[in-house]
Amino acid sequence: MAFVECVVPVGAGAPPNHHAGETEAFFVLKGQVGFTIDGQERLAGPGDFVPIPDGAVHAFKAVGEAPARMLILNAPGRMHQQFFTGIGQALPEDFSGLPTPNEPDIPAVPATAAAAGMTILPLN
Repeated sequence: MAFVECVVPVGAGAPPNHHAGETEAFFVLKGQVGFTIDGQERLAGPGDFVPIPDGAVHAFKAVGEAPARMLILNAPGRMHQQFFTGIGQALPEDFSGLPTPNEPDIPAVPATAAAAGMTILPLN
């Protein structure tokens, strides 16, 4: 499995995407996160568990006044491990802030997702 802790700045998140054959769920630790799951909107806060049905189109964005912090669980995890390690670098164990902003390689994100077996959809 893949188990990721994620700090999400307000206004940031994941674009609509889907992937079959890999279970995904989110557990919100801090902040507020707006989820869209197969067209249904859901606001989640600390202590909320948000499961994603297999193959469902889903997206999320941190909302509110402060960054959100979540745990993301993927099983069996190979797809997400390949994706996350392909687009970023692990932060030090004792890091608790937001990373220094760097321009992401936007064209590389969908290509890395596709190589891992995920589909990123255009924003509406």
